[in-house]
Amino acid sequence: LSRLPYAEDASFNSYSKQHESSCLSDTRVHVLHEIYNWADGQDERCIFWLNGLAGTGKSTIARTVARRYFEQGRLGASFFFSRGGGDVSHAGKFFTSIAVQLAKQSSLYGYVCEAITEHSDIASQSLRDQWHQLVIRPLSKLGGIGYRSSYVLVVDALDECDDDRNIQVILQLLTEARSLKTVQLRIFLTSRPEVPIRYGFCQIPDTEHHDLVLHSISPSIVDHDIYIFLEHNLRHIREERSLDSDWPGEEIIRCLVRNASGLFIWAATTCRFIREGKQLAVKRLHRVLQGSSNTVTAPEKHLNEVYITVLKHSVSPEYTGEEKEGLCDMLRHTLGSVVVLLSPLSAYSLSRLLHLPKEDIDQTLEDLHAILDIPKDQHCPLRLHHPSFRDFILNRDRCRDLDFWVDEKQAHQALAKSCIRVMSASLKQAICGQDAPSVLVANVESTRVEQCLSPELQYACLYWIQHLQKSGAQLYDDHQVHQFLKDHLLHWLEALSWMRKVSEGIYAINSLELISITSDCPNLHAFIYDVKRFALYGRSVIEQAPLQVYCSALVFAPVMSMVKKQFVDRVPKWMKRLPDVERNWSTLLQTLEGHSRQVNAVAFSPDGKVLASASDDETVKLWDANTGAVLQTLKGHSERVHAVAFSPDGKVLASTSSDRTVKLWDAGTGAVLQTLKAHSSCVNAVAFSPDGKVLASASDDKTVKLWDAGTGAVLQTLKGHSEPVNDVTFSLDGKVLASASYDRTVKLWDAGTGAVLQTLKGHSRWVYAVTFSLDGKVLASASSDRTVKLWDAGTGAVLQTLEIGSSIQTLSFSEDGTFPQTNRGVLHTTPLSSDNNLSQSGPSHGIFVGSSGSVGVQKICFGFLLSIGRVAPLFMGVLSLLGIHLVDCYSWNSLFRSLRPSPHPPPLRLTPFHT
Repeated sequence: LSRLPYAEDASFNSYSKQHESSCLSDTRVHVLHEIYNWADGQDERCIFWLNGLAGTGKSTIARTVARRYFEQGRLGASFFFSRGGGDVSHAGKFFTSIAVQLAKQSSLYGYVCEAITEHSDIASQSLRDQWHQLVIRPLSKLGGIGYRSSYVLVVDALDECDDDRNIQVILQLLTEARSLKTVQLRIFLTSRPEVPIRYGFCQIPDTEHHDLVLHSISPSIVDHDIYIFLEHNLRHIREERSLDSDWPGEEIIRCLVRNASGLFIWAATTCRFIREGKQLAVKRLHRVLQGSSNTVTAPEKHLNEVYITVLKHSVSPEYTGEEKEGLCDMLRHTLGSVVVLLSPLSAYSLSRLLHLPKEDIDQTLEDLHAILDIPKDQHCPLRLHHPSFRDFILNRDRCRDLDFWVDEKQAHQALAKSCIRVMSASLKQAICGQDAPSVLVANVESTRVEQCLSPELQYACLYWIQHLQKSGAQLYDDHQVHQFLKDHLLHWLEALSWMRKVSEGIYAINSLELISITSDCPNLHAFIYDVKRFALYGRSVIEQAPLQVYCSALVFAPVMSMVKKQFVDRVPKWMKRLPDVERNWSTLLQTLEGHSRQVNAVAFSPDGKVLASASDDETVKLWDANTGAVLQTLKGHSERVHAVAFSPDGKVLASTSSDRTVKLWDAGTGAVLQTLKAHSSCVNAVAFSPDGKVLASASDDKTVKLWDAGTGAVLQTLKGHSEPVNDVTFSLDGKVLASASYDRTVKLWDAGTGAVLQTLKGHSRWVYAVTFSLDGKVLASASSDRTVKLWDAGTGAVLQTLEIGSSIQTLSFSEDGTFPQTNRGVLHTTPLSSDNNLSQSGPSHGIFVGSSGSVGVQKICFGFLLSIGRVAPLFMGVLSLLGIHLVDCYSWNSLFRSLRPSPHPPPLRLTPFHT
């Protein structure tokens, strides 16, 4: 169980939440009654969504619900999200933390541990796989005596999860709780009614979730509850301060209730502000009343007023103008840092990050306990009591006192500079005291890493580029960022490796490259590009052995690598004879290993962020196209998978298999949406119509089938080929469908009626692939007769025959559009000469052609020019018996250099090349 990543602050009763309140007796009666009836009853709806505006008391209700079922022994788990809260600000440890809590139930412990043993890498797998293996499967095994028939899962503030895509994935997965037969899992979820969550619930049938809008509850009921809350807290203050027995009086409490305007956070902040005044509690109460509007105004305005009151009180009127200005600067700097931090830090770590005396931080925040949770332990993180304060202080329209308003971009820029300063001062080679290049991360205790890399240094290593990006700052040659990379790049990569965060580092480098593209920094941009190539190239070894960044990663980098040139003096002196290496980076970007057998096809999602691969190992894998990390492994086919295709909106993935089926998967969650059964033999290819409504499949049963992509119904079966059908594709307008067959023909069909429009004959052997030009006027077909034929799609006449010299199996036209010829990764494709052979000059429009080669190479894709005046970036791909290679080529020479076969093939792998 200890192998599962766990978010310490996630549960309702974590140490960091011990002072958070629950609902008082006789408050929220109707709301809690509705929740408890749902949780304890037989309602078929497995999710209860409590939504409400900021400050309406959602988290307090969630803590109350969690506490009730915890005390009853029915709380399965709880997870309280918090923006900027580190591990609880994202979904990375969501399901693993839930699993750890579930395992505290004696009846579930063994099943959860069993799942971890069977899937040792489960923590690095997709959210879907984690949910199924760590939660659903253990729960589904419960039965007999000794288990409880119902558990409650509490998820608070889902809207504060930092990735909208993960929010929607989580919502989709949680609905699967209804599939449990032997145990009932109730999921109580709270959030603001933000767009991603409202959209997510729109995708879920109403029969599966119960909704309650908190801010729509009768104002008189809410005011009653706020009155009880205020009276309770003010009574405690009266007793603590020995105030008059009638203080503050019913009239004042009712005035406070009106000012709260239905927001519990207003009442809670006010009570904290008064209590922290101690002997000045009475004066602070009057100050709140004076700072509040007596007229009926929006609840948000009243909340703004109480926040301004708290901030103004922290600056004594006795200060001189100069002193006040200095204190306000310090307040903005400190508070600005706290509210934009991407993971919470203690006051001690924050002072070291900001390079300020700890005493200055303490004094600045001394009177801000009403809005900040400031632990007595200096090593515990500072936290906002409520996220609404962040919304307030970063919004100039809400925080109109410019002494306190925080410019968000300036705050991020200041933190970025602080991060770079901390890293520059602290990073060094062998920072964990391990000198041997062979030392593995796995063999060094995490406590050792924590001792050698302070919290502020780890924070800086992880987030400096994110702060830079959020600041909107420009980059310049030879300035701070450039100098840091030239001095400490290898130290930074080593530190990330010790922290087991190399993937996060690669994401950050990609972001840094995007910033450099929009900045005037040609030298820095070139260096960052080389940094990206270096990090991806050495990733696999650096992740395992941090000090290899100075050895193998550096030694095997190309001669002309800017990183190698910059850090050549870091190569160990004992390495007397260095290996011969390439002069420049090849097209190989990184190698992705995962499939256990031959890879047959790949497809990029429409936004280019996800790569799907189909393999003989009966699985489909989804990969992060930027980092190469496996996002999901889709299991469901019972035989080899031949083809994959994304729907035009990227939400659905289709796959075909020798098991005679087409499967439709949710590309976000990995769930099987439909299994289409109608073919009587292997299904070879699949394609979506441009509008995504129709799916076409090609099969060895000699037919093409058209399916309704929504319902899975067969719309038409197209018969006409006399041999197996290998490929199928739609024209851009979706009106025409083309199919390629072993019968040596290409057929054009009316996609609406299914009628054969034309049968194109000309190839002397099997036709493997077919594709339309973007205007639909030209059709290209690829054959094992070693030619590509270009046809007039209207008349069926052969326009050109391209002699390729090897058997052709795949092809497609390049994207339509003009791209700068100077951009990296742009292939200046080549026009055809009069004899239909390839020339090597002149930009034009291109297609991809796949050819059958030797030495284990099954398919090679490269570009040809078909029309003058087009330059487009082309992916070149190699589908070999050993894996998949995706390539962006700079020239024909680099293309063919990249395809030289190795006499000793490497292990099975999936290899994307630079794009």
